[in-house]
Amino acid sequence: MHIAIVTAGGAGMFCGSCMHDNTWARSLIDAGADVSLVPTYTPIRVDEQDVSTPDVYFGGVGVYLAHRSRLFRRLPRVLTRWVDRPWALRLATRFGVSTDARRLGAMTLDMLRGEDGPNRTHVLELAEAVGSALKPDIICLSNALLAGTARAIKQQIDIPLLCVLQGDDVFLEDLAEPYRSQAIEAIHDRAADFDGFIVHSDYYRDHMVRYLGLDARKFHILPLGIDLAEHDGQPGTTTGETFTIGYFARICPEKGLHQLVDAFRILHARRPEVRLKVGGYLGHRDRKYFNTVRAAAVDLGDAFSYIGSPPDTTSKIEFLKSLDVLSVPTLYREPKGLYVLEALANGVPVVQPDHGAFPEMIAATGGGVLVEPNQPEALADALEALVDDSSRRIELATTGRSKVHELFGPEPMARQSLDLFTRVIEAGR
Repeated sequence: MHIAIVTAGGAGMFCGSCMHDNTWARSLIDAGADVSLVPTYTPIRVDEQDVSTPDVYFGGVGVYLAHRSRLFRRLPRVLTRWVDRPWALRLATRFGVSTDARRLGAMTLDMLRGEDGPNRTHVLELAEAVGSALKPDIICLSNALLAGTARAIKQQIDIPLLCVLQGDDVFLEDLAEPYRSQAIEAIHDRAADFDGFIVHSDYYRDHMVRYLGLDARKFHILPLGIDLAEHDGQPGTTTGETFTIGYFARICPEKGLHQLVDAFRILHARRPEVRLKVGGYLGHRDRKYFNTVRAAAVDLGDAFSYIGSPPDTTSKIEFLKSLDVLSVPTLYREPKGLYVLEALANGVPVVQPDHGAFPEMIAATGGGVLVEPNQPEALADALEALVDDSSRRIELATTGRSKVHELFGPEPMARQSLDLFTRVIEAGR
């Protein structure tokens, strides 16, 4: 079976979706499938072996220029293709190519217009590359914002086309009106071009059915998965007098670091020996936010520390192993939460808000505690309970680690994916 996964680069940042797409592709390759992981917008950035193809399609610079300039759209592709070369896109990301939805409303609508919009050349180029050159048995697009390419791809090759939904609503909700409503309507209208949708939780299926007005019968649930090769941490590895709480996710307001700092301040007043260690990618857009958070925590002294963004899997695991508990109290309803699986895989229990996909993750792994969302004091109470009850903490860590290695590794992810693809392909014959 040849599977084409069209993923989306994160403009130079560690993006959970493209990182998971890369892990997904690697798991399928290891299971014997022929997989082409095709990047769009920008090259992907991952902390493991990158298996994506070298060419980038629908390049972010070219899409921007096509949106802004009629002259650029009229130029022969031979004169403009260079702006979509990986080296050019990497250079552009160094100067702050924006992924901020608040600035991308009109360009998002242009992309969703597909072959009828200013990105027609990019759409047809991607369709030809995926359909005519690769000739896969099934295609998966990694987000709904690529829906504008679906019709052209189907015209190139008549095979099943699936769309993975993994946080599209978060981007769409940041769009200003009228762009948000128009984009939702455009995705709804383009949904008929897909043979099905993939999500990673019951919550997100139900939410996206309502949000985009889609047919629930076209949805398939596949488990998340992480590469467990280096995740061998044992529960209870941090047994010293210092109890360490960790945050590991992108540094941005929606991930809720400020709420964790507020909760930590409450806890630190009760337990002065506790520490908070923060890790994660910090982009240019969110530096002001993080500076505000760090300034608010200055009175905590060395009880608060930021270690930056671990550059590779080994460094990330080393950071996770230094923690007693992890918490990423997202303000939005998280559709994935890979950091939960990564923490549990290393014997680190989690304390998460009781919303989004987190309840299903905690129920499946038994590795954490749920708290009322947006309530720093409730979060502080839950963390304090784990400070005081090491037996409970180790129980959560042991159970969580066992379940992640059993249910959320690459093998079950690949096996269930191949089963789904086989069913979809056979149903389309």
